[in-house]
Amino acid sequence: MPIAILGPTASGKSAVAVAVARRIGGTVVNGDPYQALAGLPIGTGQPDAAERDGVPHLGYGELPLSTRPNPTAFGAWVRGLLAACREPVLVTGSGLYLRGIWGQMSDLPDVAAALVDRVRRWGAALPTPVLHRYLAAVDPARAAVLHPNDTARVQRALALHLASGGRPSALLTGADTGMPAGWRVLVVAPGRERQRERVAARVAAQVAAGWPREVADLVAAGHAADLEALRPLGYAAWMAGGDPADIRAAVVQETQAYAKRQATWFRNQLPGAPAWDPDTEPLEAAFARLGLP
Repeated sequence: MPIAILGPTASGKSAVAVAVARRIGGTVVNGDPYQALAGLPIGTGQPDAAERDGVPHLGYGELPLSTRPNPTAFGAWVRGLLAACREPVLVTGSGLYLRGIWGQMSDLPDVAAALVDRVRRWGAALPTPVLHRYLAAVDPARAAVLHPNDTARVQRALALHLASGGRPSALLTGADTGMPAGWRVLVVAPGRERQRERVAARVAAQVAAGWPREVADLVAAGHAADLEALRPLGYAAWMAGGDPADIRAAVVQETQAYAKRQATWFRNQLPGAPAWDPDTEPLEAAFARLGLP
């Protein structure tokens, strides 16, 4: 029976997944599309050898930077990894891509690069809240679940609208959006203030590990266009340059806002999933909620 360890960025879910996999003799399987990409180990938080602690891991750094993940195709790829494991432990913080992994999304139309570029030009000329108001006019349901400053998702929704001529919410809603049968799920959920502290500590550790150098090396190797197209969290700020302290503060703020949205998604979309606070509860409580011996 597969297990899913879910939660916002910097919540500690990767460490929990390792502990669970060790407990059951399983394999950790990545369900985050950015951690699946090669060349972004520091900024996307791919677990290093020490964090893996001898436990088998699949799906980290395996796809080229030329990949443009979408939930349906990425979900099918991850399902292949899960099928290859005897005791898989999926770990992800992306609710949208989790739906893809669980096969809970309608087939999405291909979005031509010209349409993506058009929406990005809108984004360069107009603040994201203005684009959000336009999205609300064509698809109130999708706009209602997106923050007005969530640039990536607002632009993605508008591109889907242009490609399909319909409402993105209709394309992104599967027939069944609950927890699929046969899965055991745990949401790692620190308290709000502690979560903010965790994000700040994680960004500090990433900077110390060489995140700015990682970005600079990627740009020097000719991957600036890939990073601009993919928009992994925080990379645009380092690419833009400036005072390192200011960049770090901006990345912390951006990541904290993203983590808040992730936590809200899991709380609202998976209300029946057991939650576990890593800062106030022992690891055995997490095992118990998963029904592990």
